[in-house]
Amino acid sequence: MKNITVFCGSSFGTDEIFREQAALLGKTLAKQNLGLVYGGANVGLMGAVADGALSEKGTVIGVLPNFLRSKEIAHLGLTELILVESMHERKTKMNELCDGVIALPGGFGTLEELFEMLTWAQLGLHKKPIAVLNINGFYDSLIELLQTMTEKGLLKEANQKMLLVSDNIDDLLEKMRNYTPPTVGKWIDPQKS
Repeated sequence: MKNITVFCGSSFGTDEIFREQAALLGKTLAKQNLGLVYGGANVGLMGAVADGALSEKGTVIGVLPNFLRSKEIAHLGLTELILVESMHERKTKMNELCDGVIALPGGFGTLEELFEMLTWAQLGLHKKPIAVLNINGFYDSLIELLQTMTEKGLLKEANQKMLLVSDNIDDLLEKMRNYTPPTVGKWIDPQKS
């Protein structure tokens, strides 16, 4: 792995540990010589992860749609800021630039980005590790939902296991380095379940 895309909130949330862990993730990526690719903003957890990486002289590439730049949220201290026209183009570019994905706490946008990457992996469009840093149990309910989807026959267990989970940054990065993508297809055959 050379570059990791991080999806996360443009707000800090209510728990100070979210900000602390976002900054620590940025610092850890830089110390391990892993470049950060993220949404390009200077606000919330997005700004914290970028500032963490920059504080350790890390490479930080932001990908920001033009319409958000006009709202004056672009981070001005990045290694590189790539401006795109749409949210879809942003995700496509972030995927092109990375070798793996980590989601931190966030809202609709973070979940949408995470699930698009999982869907692309499920369809075989990429074989990158996809992970959530489960800070303070933030993603516990989501993990439970994925288990329910599997138990109800709507998600294959092999595809459920594509999502790597840990509450520890070093452990999560180790899981990503050791990731082997599933070799099964997406579709569930009721005759074989």
